[in-house]
Amino acid sequence: MSVNLVPRLGLSLSKRLISSTSCRLDIFTIQDEKDFKSKVINNKKPVIVDFYATWCNPCKQLTPRLETAMANQSEKIDLAKVDVDNHEELAGQYKVSSVPSVFAIKDGKVVDSFVGNIDDDQLRAFVHKLSE
Repeated sequence: MSVNLVPRLGLSLSKRLISSTSCRLDIFTIQDEKDFKSKVINNKKPVIVDFYATWCNPCKQLTPRLETAMANQSEKIDLAKVDVDNHEELAGQYKVSSVPSVFAIKDGKVVDSFVGNIDDDQLRAFVHKLSE
């Protein structure tokens, strides 16, 4: 015998609907210089560019923290990931000498950057500054 408690408790299912929206963060892995120009340099939104390497442990630690810091800015900022081993020329153009190297690019120009891991407060401030 099954008992339906909803009517006995006076609850209405229509009043209990919970809406959840997910923040959609635009993250793209750069394929070549043409892709970089299209998705970063010519992007109308500011872009955080993460130069990384697959073998780099600090890079692996930074990515989820960066995504978390950007979560509330997903409508305002995109994230581009550039593997330095696959795109040595791009890394050279931005004078990347160690990874992770992260650049804030707005209107095609670098407006801020950092190298290595920074603490969460600095990371949030870096993202917030770009979103203004």
